[in-house]
This record gives sequence, C-alpha cells and structure tokens, in this order.
Amino acid sequence: MALMTVVGSNFAFDRYSLDYFSSAMAKRGIHSIELWGIAPHLNLFARDLGAETDRIRACLDQWSLSVRCVTPEQVIYPVNVAASDEQLRAQSIEYFRRAAAVAEHLESPYLFLTSGWGLEDEPKEAAWRRSVSSLTEIVAFAESLGVACLIEPLQRAESNLVNTVADVERMLSEIGKDSVGVTLDTVAASANGDSIGTYLARLGSRIRHIQIVDGTPTGHLAWGDGNLPLDAWMKELAESVVDASLTFEPFGDGRYALNPESVWDKGLPQVRRWL
Repeated sequence: MALMTVVGSNFAFDRYSLDYFSSAMAKRGIHSIELWGIAPHLNLFARDLGAETDRIRACLDQWSLSVRCVTPEQVIYPVNVAASDEQLRAQSIEYFRRAAAVAEHLESPYLFLTSGWGLEDEPKEAAWRRSVSSLTEIVAFAESLGVACLIEPLQRAESNLVNTVADVERMLSEIGKDSVGVTLDTVAASANGDSIGTYLARLGSRIRHIQIVDGTPTGHLAWGDGNLPLDAWMKELAESVVDASLTFEPFGDGRYALNPESVWDKGLPQVRRWL
C-alpha cells in the first residue's frame, strides 16, 4: 500500500500573511508544508536572504510546521532555466541556487524545479539542451547542500519542454541523478494525456510529491469544483506502492484568493479517506 502524507501549501494564500497561513494549516492538523516561494511568504530576491529565511523559520516554528519542499515561483516570475538569453538563464540558475540554500536552512528535503521553456520560434532541441545543462547544475548544487530535487511536468501552455511522462523520463535520464524525483500534478497529467496509471507504471518510486487538483481538465481548482475523477485517482494512488507527500495547488481563476481555507475544507476530508 502507498505511504502518502498530506502536507500543507500556501498556494492561494499569497494575499495573507505567512502567520495566517501557518495558523490555518496547524488548525487542520497539518505538520509539514510545501512552501511556495512567492513574496510576501518567501522573497527569494531579498537582499538579506539569511534574515528572510530566519523570519520564515521563526514563524513556522511557532506553529510547529516543518518544510517538505521549497517551491520557487518559476512561471509568473521572470525565471527561465532554458532561456535563450544567457543573462536571464544565468540569473535563473542563481535564483535556484538561492532557493536551494533556503531549503537547506529550513531543513527541507526537496527543492521543486521545472524545465523552463523555449521560444516557440526556435528549435525545441536547442532549448532542451539549455534546460538539461541548467537543471544538471542546479541539481548538483542542491545535492551538495543535502537537498534533493523534484521535477514537475508542466502543461503545454506553460512549457514546450517537459510535459508528458515520456518527457520527464528523458529529462531524468539526461540529468543522470537517482536523487531527482518527480512531482505528479493531476491537472498537468490530465491536460497532457497521461493517466495516473501511466505515471505509476513508468515512474514508480520516482514519484515523491503529488499535487491533487481538480480541473475541467485544466484550471487548478479545489476538490469538486472541476470534473476530474479525483476519487478514482486517489484509489489508484492508495493501492500503489508510491511513497510521497500530497497537497493541493489551487491557483484557480482567482475565486479562492479571498477564502483560500475553503480549498482545504473541501479537499482535506476527501483525501484523508484514502490515507
């Protein structure tokens, strides 16, 4: 049977303080979190990153929360490890090196990565090579700090590089580090035509983090606000041998911005039935 543990996440809480979010998780019996690296919760552009990390650690300690995964914002922010602009690519690598240092300081076992994206009017393979080079460098640096990395396939509208199970298999092979795991995002999987069964069969123990999200099939919605078969997928996951953390990623369409706790009140009882 699977070993899955629910962890909190601050997605949709970015209009609230870190203390408010931490309190909301602790009150729901959550003990560890995926920390989305977006200001005001985690500002990876802070001049004094040590002070920023100390502030976060003090807040989380107050609510007895640990960090399972540091997830730097890398779609909204001007960050792209596959950028054709070498200055932007170098800045992006440095951004993730800073994130790895934060993960080490917060004693997080994982740093969350994506492939970046290439320009639509350039050869895909050129962007792929830049992505592999950047990710290999970031993975090696994180590993030197005792932090393992996770790679998440993105939807096609977000990236033209790692979208499918086949894509992430190739990326893992080219990076060549067994320590690198995979994040399974149910919306991305559905949008890209991959089933949960395909993820389990082909990636197996490399799946180390799961974002269980509803959609139509996209949208990153709270449980029940879309039409994806989340119950059936949770059954598949629960009957597998996957050992992973599990959380929600409710970006949605802005509907949760003023009441992010509603996402947890909808989804948490549903997920806990399978654990």
